[in-house]
Formats: sequence, structure tokens, C-alpha cells
Amino acid sequence: MKITPTAIPEVLLVEPDLFGDARGFFMETWHAGKYAEQGLDVSFVQDNHSRSRHRVLRGLHYQLKQPQGKLVRVTAGRVFDVAVDIRRGSPTFGRWVGMELNDEDHRQLYVPPGFAHGFSVLSESADFLYKCTDFYLPEDEHGILWNDPEIGIQWPGNDFLISDKDRENRLLKELDAADLPRYEAST
Repeated sequence: MKITPTAIPEVLLVEPDLFGDARGFFMETWHAGKYAEQGLDVSFVQDNHSRSRHRVLRGLHYQLKQPQGKLVRVTAGRVFDVAVDIRRGSPTFGRWVGMELNDEDHRQLYVPPGFAHGFSVLSESADFLYKCTDFYLPEDEHGILWNDPEIGIQWPGNDFLISDKDRENRLLKELDAADLPRYEAST
């Protein structure tokens, strides 16, 4: 397994070891000890699975009181996955990282607490699985507008299918400091 920091160092690209032959493949999608040895030493409390159709865009979501780190992957199809640093005071505040995740190379992305997260479906449909470091709390769900021009995410495609709730999210600059997580530098 290989874990590599992205352009925002706290967001990590995970490339699991894949063992395959004519019968198929095998891979470990999570092994606490092995991941910790590579620098991803977190505990997960909840697993989620969503299926979405082509052109669906979900996000940009985050929780404030119970921020969630997420280890995300795609088991069927292809998505463009995005993490946005929304930690006030962070040197990378407002910057984003995006990459394709798919069922062919099996890469994973670790999105740490304090980041907004979203994805768009590039294939006919996609199964998206993610492990969370804290529980989902509906009353703590927040969002940032998916096409905030100051963030400038380059989503592939157009004519997205977006929920009414996600269409009503606000721009990052419209949020008060109390609506955003605080950056805590590592020691």
C-alpha cells in the first residue's frame, strides 16, 4: 500500500495493494495497523454506501460539531471526488483537491475533519463507499455551494443533477467564522 499527500497535505491519496489473476482480485480496503504505519492513524465509527446515477453531484457537505474524516472509495463506476479546506486560519483555506476515483484502480481518498466533501458521477452509475471518523448527525449537516466561484472547482461535465438542499447552500464567503471549523496546526 502507498499513501501520498495531495496538493493539500492533509488530504491523502491511498493506493491499496491489489492481488489479481484470471479469477479476479483481492485487496484490503482497511487495515488499521498497516494504514497507521503509513501515517493514516484514525479510528472509524461508521460505514456508508451510496449509489448515484450519471451526472449526480453531491456536496459540498461537512459537519461542524462532529466533524467527520472520511476514507472514500468507489466499488462500481467512476466519480470525480473533491475535498475543500474550510478550516478558518488554515494556510490552504478555500483551496480544493479533486481526482477521479473508480472501480478499476481502486484508489481511495482520505478527507480529514474540517474539509467540505463532494463528488460527481462520471459513469452511468456509481457505488460510493466511505468510512467516517464520527457519526452522522443530521442537525449538524452544513454545506457550501458546489459551484462557489471563489473556490473554483473544475467539475468535469455539466447539467448536473443536484438536490434542492445542495442548491441552497451558501458561498464560503457568506459563512460566519462560527459556521466553519477552526484550523489546529499539528505539533
